[in-house]
Amino acid sequence: MALRIRLHWFLAVAALGTGLPPATRGADPPAGEATLVVHAADLGPDRIPRNLTGKFCEHLGANIYNGMDAQILRNPTFADYPFGTGQTTPDGVVTFQFERERIEGELRRQAVRYGWPEEELANLLEARRDGLACFWGRAGQRGAVEVSPDTGYRGGRAQRVEFKAGGGIKQWTWLPLHRTRKYEFELLARSPGLSALKLSLTRPGAEVACAEANLEGLSAEWRGLKGTLAVGADAPAEVPYCLVLSSESAGQLVIMHLFLRPADHIGGADPDVVRLLKEARLPLLRWPGGNFVSAYHWEDGVGPVEWRPTLPNYAWGGVEPNTFGTDEFMAFCRAVGCEPMICINAGTGTPAEAARWVEYCNGPPTSPMGARRAANGHPEPYQVRHWEVGNELWGHWQAHWTTPSGYVDRYHQFAQAMQKADRAIELQACGAPVLWGKAWNDSLIAGAASELHSLTDHPLIGGEVPRDTDPLDVFRDFMHVPDLLERKWGELRQAMARGGVRDGRLAVTELQMFARLGPRSGGPESERLNPQNLVSPGTLGEALYDTLIYHAAVRLQPFVELVTHSATVNHGGGLRKERERVYPNPCYYANLLFADFAEARPVRVELRGPSERAPMLLPDIKNAGGDASFGAVDALAALGTNGDLLVSLVHRGTGGALRVNVRLEGFSTGDKAELRTLTGPAPWAANTLERPAAVRPVRAEADVRNGSLALVLEPYSVVQARFIARPK
Repeated sequence: MALRIRLHWFLAVAALGTGLPPATRGADPPAGEATLVVHAADLGPDRIPRNLTGKFCEHLGANIYNGMDAQILRNPTFADYPFGTGQTTPDGVVTFQFERERIEGELRRQAVRYGWPEEELANLLEARRDGLACFWGRAGQRGAVEVSPDTGYRGGRAQRVEFKAGGGIKQWTWLPLHRTRKYEFELLARSPGLSALKLSLTRPGAEVACAEANLEGLSAEWRGLKGTLAVGADAPAEVPYCLVLSSESAGQLVIMHLFLRPADHIGGADPDVVRLLKEARLPLLRWPGGNFVSAYHWEDGVGPVEWRPTLPNYAWGGVEPNTFGTDEFMAFCRAVGCEPMICINAGTGTPAEAARWVEYCNGPPTSPMGARRAANGHPEPYQVRHWEVGNELWGHWQAHWTTPSGYVDRYHQFAQAMQKADRAIELQACGAPVLWGKAWNDSLIAGAASELHSLTDHPLIGGEVPRDTDPLDVFRDFMHVPDLLERKWGELRQAMARGGVRDGRLAVTELQMFARLGPRSGGPESERLNPQNLVSPGTLGEALYDTLIYHAAVRLQPFVELVTHSATVNHGGGLRKERERVYPNPCYYANLLFADFAEARPVRVELRGPSERAPMLLPDIKNAGGDASFGAVDALAALGTNGDLLVSLVHRGTGGALRVNVRLEGFSTGDKAELRTLTGPAPWAANTLERPAAVRPVRAEADVRNGSLALVLEPYSVVQARFIARPK
């Protein structure tokens, strides 16, 4: 493709009147090479926000429960478990499966995924038919236990178990034995006749339990019992274990919950998740949704756990046990060291409910909701600064979605109520995606300009791709998307300024690749695209994509105030947790590397090199318009707070390795540069449970001669170069 020049630190620098001198164009480099001139003395006026590398978490799948949360068991509150259909009602609420065959098929699939041995699935399905909660099965001889639904002391489903001789209930699971051998359990139950139970852990083929504990103190009244299970050092780590709750004598038991946590949990959170997010210097975490929040009522998730209802998850199917609520989220943020961000329910929620939430988080203990927070053990206000007014309310999959003018009305009501509770908070209004949502955004700007500070965008871009597509064409399209977004975000900034929004900002509160495979239309020989070579959030391609988004955000400073990438664990890109082991996706390392740029001052760069063309196959960008070409290399440079010069390079081209000549102007450095390189053999390279470190940054040094550095960039790579300032 033709050679391409990009002049940065910002594309419209002259229009902004910053006074930065224009870059001059020299000779184009030879094919297969690029040149980068870094004008270190030409500083941009704004520092890079630390909140560009934030994350997002939601009550979806195993993102929070069996993800961020350390509690191991599935369905620990013994709920009726409604499986979602993937379809919603006209009001945007998920519909649930009702045919037994479909329910059992989904239960079987999930049970295999989470550790049930194949030969035990019949037990699992039969137990559910008889009234035992999903993911729990019978232990002991057939007929040794009878089960039925029951009711908790505050309503809601509980589980009645009638023990015969040697009977019990059980659940197969995995334990983080690589990290700890000690586990804490918590049972809330009552019994009209039993005084003691036994809790044990067994493994396939073992004749005796690996750990067991006697639970004493049951009574006819509801009572909580706690204790520990210690697994011996000789018990293997790479096998599933079965937790069995049994009784040596006949009798009845009614259970409200049974929790099992590793003893090294951090305030209920998974310590590996906390450690990795802390190491990545996570600045900001958005919660609790996502689609989930549009039917979430925060007061269900505060106070004693035994008072909290287990409810259907009205966005995704399954259940919401409400054991991870506002206080648990704040504890998680404190453990990681990040700032909290809350998205409120502007779907089925009310302005008064949102105002109470603000007061619960930020009010003094003398206020009604502050007193409630203090009574729950948290006297000091949380001081939550960022509040997002609803999630994707333009989407018909959102509970109580609305029209553009309908959202203007809602925003007025919610903003007034929430800011009355705390004038210091910053509100993010629910914007529509810039690739197609101009009418929504224009309506919001026209109707609420005086109240607006920030609009949100959710560039979840992709769509359905035919299976006969070249997988590199999908990658090329994604590598062009950040350029499209940079242009569209610039247009939104201008629209906000024209519409009277003072000092307007953009908050990118969800971000990830979103392509999916189309239906099969021929034989295997026609399928070039498959799950293994489709670039997705778990692949190296997402790491390149995110870094390019960060570059674009910096070039638009100070307009883009924050990015919360989707997501923390299992949902999208970030961390994976399988069989209680946590490992990073490649994009985790992109966040970690770019965190070095927090508070740095961007400097002007001059980049020349080859370009490629996006085929524009992704449905979400087919009608985006504009130039479909993109530079094979993208670059950003900034002066760090310690005086070091940082350069971020992304080789997004598909034409092989590229030689990049970097020349520093206005910066004196030593004869070495520190390099960290994140790359892989293909853009769909990924880490797995078996190879958790296959794609990770590699450190190296490179020679700097006369202020110049020659690099060979492998394709599909993110490279960060650090130049140490030479003392004057």
